[in-house]
Amino acid sequence: MNTDYDLMIVGSGLVGASLAITLADQGLKIALIDANPPHNPAGRPSYDDRGIALAYGTRRIFEAMHVWRDLEPDAESIKAIHISDRGHFGFTHLRAEEENVPALGYVLTARRLGQTLLAHLAKNTGLDIIAPAKVTAIDNQPEQVTVEVAQADHQCRLSAKLLVAADGTHSFVREQLQMPTVRLAYGQTALVANITPEQPHANCAYERFTDTGPVALLPMSEGRCKLVWTVLDDQAEAVMALDGQAFMQAFQQRFGYRLGYFQRVGERQSYPLGLLRARQSVRARVVVIGNAAHTLHPIAGQGFNLGIRDVAALVDVIRENRNDIGAAKALQQYQAWRESEQRVMARATDGLARLFTNPLWSLRLGRNLGLLALDAMPFAKHRLSRAAMGLNGRLPSLARGIPLG
Repeated sequence: MNTDYDLMIVGSGLVGASLAITLADQGLKIALIDANPPHNPAGRPSYDDRGIALAYGTRRIFEAMHVWRDLEPDAESIKAIHISDRGHFGFTHLRAEEENVPALGYVLTARRLGQTLLAHLAKNTGLDIIAPAKVTAIDNQPEQVTVEVAQADHQCRLSAKLLVAADGTHSFVREQLQMPTVRLAYGQTALVANITPEQPHANCAYERFTDTGPVALLPMSEGRCKLVWTVLDDQAEAVMALDGQAFMQAFQQRFGYRLGYFQRVGERQSYPLGLLRARQSVRARVVVIGNAAHTLHPIAGQGFNLGIRDVAALVDVIRENRNDIGAAKALQQYQAWRESEQRVMARATDGLARLFTNPLWSLRLGRNLGLLALDAMPFAKHRLSRAAMGLNGRLPSLARGIPLG
């Protein structure tokens, strides 16, 4: 079988699915290829459902996609962010009311977000979902891109005007095309869990810098918080081996008692931290987006939000180049638009991760004075808040809340 498409998307995770949903009714013939079988996560929500942070700008994008109305009932708002340096005097606050927005961001479970996107995918009968299937070879020529796709009982060739790789940090497409990347290992591991504090979180998110890396608590529904605790790689195994009570006590020492004593902690997960950024996100007839293009330190919680902004920009570029959505001019337009924010965000998260773990006295003093100065400078706080909400720079139509129609 050799089937021609306008657009092929490799990877049906949160970013790939969002792109497919947005473009499904735009008159394009689209194939969505994924290694995992399409499924609808079922079962009753559990305490351990992982939280995911959505910036306010991401809410706007989902509103324009007509998805937010299904997410909003389960989304816990972030009304304020408290940033501090453990054991030192520096701190700053960001507040939604100062930015005239209902929230700086939201937290909901990844399961709920995934369920909603899958439900919207299922409504688009014109979208070809090819799964489980693996792309095994890519031939990107000036006029079209062709892929070999292997399924359980057969292999086929598919071609398109444009191939979008949304296949994650270990992207097969990116590696197959030998796209150069910047890679850094931090020697840190992120521990992630849900935890319930003694006192209400009052819709405040906390980012606390420590000598082993940042600690974050994000407000979730039912009085829970999403915990992200950064430890050194050689500490991770011992901390993960602690029982629940001992884990909460150890985390209490890292975070403090601002929310009282921690009452309950759920199942823990861990993953090593590093930076990956594609030096170029386009090739002939191919573009990489989301984690395939940039996997960041979680210090600012921007990973998925940066990816969904890739989607919004790419949608505008595709709509402006309907005659040939994969033409070199279109891909150059996309890269020029997104390269700056991707580079700046990668450098910012990398710089913060390094700055706040550096033990030099002069740097400690400087960063704490900087936090205090930031708290006293409304214009600087406004710029930081806008960046955190994904509202800086040139905004695509979806990020301005404008539906495609």
